Amino acid sequence: QVQLVESGGGLVQAGGSLRLSCAASGSIFSINDMGWYRQAPGKQRELVAAISSGGRTNYADSVKGRFTISRDNAKNTVVLQMNSLKPEDTAVYYCNADVSTSRYHYGRDYWGKGTLVTVSS
Repeated sequence: QVQLVESGGGLVQAGGSLRLSCAASGSIFSINDMGWYRQAPGKQRELVAAISSGGRTNYADSVKGRFTISRDNAKNTVVLQMNSLKPEDTAVYYCNADVSTSRYHYGRDYWGKGTLVTVSS
């Protein structure tokens, strides 16, 4: 069993900043890609940012220049620093990780339960 636990969500004014953290725990052998997704009311879930085990990053066009994703491989954590927040950033944010639980088994995706980010105008 692998668990991903997010923290750092909350209410913030437009133009403000927020830092989301995700910690993976359990039967972990290795972690490949990690990322953050979000889902606004009535919308599809979308990729916000992703980072490989080697530090390669990808961002949605809507957050480029405002958000930064980073990770600590030794601690099995991933962080999303969000600056210059806009009301349209309001959503539930989900942590995702591709985790292998043993040396000889395939990796698979695990998800956190989500953390709510609300940006007021």
